[in-house]
Amino acid sequence: MTPATYPTELENDATLTNGARVRVRPIRADDALRLVSMYDRLSRHTAYQRFFTVMRRLPPDWAQFLANVDYQRRLALVADPAESGEHEIVAVARYEPTDDPHVAEVAFVVQDGWQELGLGTMLLGDLLRAATARGITRFRAWVLADNRRMLDLLTRFTDVRSRRLDSGVVELEFVPRAPAPPAG
Repeated sequence: MTPATYPTELENDATLTNGARVRVRPIRADDALRLVSMYDRLSRHTAYQRFFTVMRRLPPDWAQFLANVDYQRRLALVADPAESGEHEIVAVARYEPTDDPHVAEVAFVVQDGWQELGLGTMLLGDLLRAATARGITRFRAWVLADNRRMLDLLTRFTDVRSRRLDSGVVELEFVPRAPAPPAG
């Protein structure tokens, strides 16, 4: 298998609602240690909402797996503060394959101090556009029922086709929301 080409077209700079600038880019294999560091900075609550468990540390083999993607069936976008020369990851949005090649599972995590600034909304849009460009048309997410932020994000910015609650976890199936037609 030949190595995947890094998709530079997915890199962009953005300004958050508080004026902070971030660089959004596809994850790279050398981000594994930065993922471990990011996990260390998450509150227990945020870590639990993302992984449905709290670990003392993100296992290095998990970090390696999460950082190594093929940029087609598996993709992750990370956000780095623009003023940080060290590429400190503060958010990750990813999709993973399912048994259906047109459906991907999505997951997000935003470091606590970077929440409520529009970063999750921006990453959702970027991730869905990248997936759609790669032939993925439907999405699935498992979200803890008390994770109102994630449930609200998906409900506001996607078209939810089904919602199922089981043992405190909501399974959502959704598609990207069609853009509104131009006014006029």
